[in-house]
Amino acid sequence: MKSLIRMRMSAHDAHYGGELVDGARMLGLFGDVATELLIKHDGDEGLFCAYDKVEFLAPVFAGDYIEAEGEIVSVGNSSRKMMFEARKVIVPRKDINESACDFLEEPIVVCRASGTCVVPKDKQRK
Repeated sequence: MKSLIRMRMSAHDAHYGGELVDGARMLGLFGDVATELLIKHDGDEGLFCAYDKVEFLAPVFAGDYIEAEGEIVSVGNSSRKMMFEARKVIVPRKDINESACDFLEEPIVVCRASGTCVVPKDKQRK
């Protein structure tokens, strides 16, 4: 089971100089993807327990469109092991003009992570 969301990073998301977006923003997207996966799988939002691994692979800037995808890879009694990947799919082209953007033929993987979520037995509806 997979889920996918796509969001544009705004100037509000930019945390550092040069309009660089904080890596924690990718983890927030993964949290939203995890919630959707748990709702699909269990009918409940569940709880995110821990990340096992997080890799920040490329910078993200205000104006970038990020596609975050997640998948449940293992199911226990109440635990759900998940894998996540965030990819940059559209980039602004300020060198051309203030509204120009390019859709990337090859998305750029900006972050990968794995983690575990839990849905208590009494809240599982599926």
